[in-house]
Amino acid sequence: MSILGLVQRPGRIVGGEIRFKDQDLVKLSYDELREIRGRDIAMIFQDPLSSLNPVLRVGFQIDEAMLAHDKVPKEQVSPRGVDLFKLVRVPDAARRLRDYPHQFSGGMRQRAMIAMGLSNRPEILIADEPTTALDVTVQAQILELLRDLNEQTHTAIILITHNLGVVAGKRVIVMYAGEIVEEGPVEQIFEAPQHPYTWSLLRSLPRINADRRERLRSIEGLPPDLIKLPSGCKFHPRCPFRVDKCFTDDPKLQYVGGAHQAACWVMMDQAYKTYGTHDFTDTRPGAMSGVHPPGYTPQVTPEGRLLETPAEAAELVSEATPAAEPVTDD
Repeated sequence: MSILGLVQRPGRIVGGEIRFKDQDLVKLSYDELREIRGRDIAMIFQDPLSSLNPVLRVGFQIDEAMLAHDKVPKEQVSPRGVDLFKLVRVPDAARRLRDYPHQFSGGMRQRAMIAMGLSNRPEILIADEPTTALDVTVQAQILELLRDLNEQTHTAIILITHNLGVVAGKRVIVMYAGEIVEEGPVEQIFEAPQHPYTWSLLRSLPRINADRRERLRSIEGLPPDLIKLPSGCKFHPRCPFRVDKCFTDDPKLQYVGGAHQAACWVMMDQAYKTYGTHDFTDTRPGAMSGVHPPGYTPQVTPEGRLLETPAEAAELVSEATPAAEPVTDD
């Protein structure tokens, strides 16, 4: 949203640069940015049903996107709509362009949005969670389509997702609390994640070769409040490997091998050596390092189990508090 200047008030860009063709998009006026939005940089939004106008035919909406920027000659607009639908593999393209959004399935609506995004031959296509609410088979089809379009049209694609199981491409950037914590080639990130957050995300994915009796290991705690971020490393309230430095100093990206970078005071290779294992079963905040914030008071269950997360502590308190007896009038 920041790249395209679509951040709604009271949200605003408070710092940094967005470089595109030797210009900073943050400094452009509304009209200047409008010339780039949809023309040179296009976006596929998360929910195609709410992104398409329900009372207008899909073909009209795709044509409108092209006419708004004059990048495609007017006489080529309608024929290009048919070509785009064929490109994104919509059967009977000419007829389906006359249909309304409600006449399309979820996967077909997403294909229509991809066609709209490609209509002006953009240099960058931003795909925001393009597989949300789609079943696994359709997800695979959409991802395969995006890969093929990248090769055929030479359009750079930025795929935004929370699901590492659908990550495809050559380079991955992992973000936490609005900051890049790790980036590098796909193979290196998946085979040897170095930031505890990336490592935790990969551990939470179900695997075919995993023991069925083994529980999925979720990341303890909740993401931080972006208005009131913690000091130091933003992941330290949830990190099992945190050290004292994590509470005060924010780590910067550093190379850990080839084009692989991570921002952490305790890289996973270092954690493996320190604790002598690759299999960590206790992933509560500070569980491995034993480091806790100043003023930390441990919460312990009657059985002697240490609680770390506020949710667990609140649950313990609620269980220990007797329910109020009902009051009746005699």
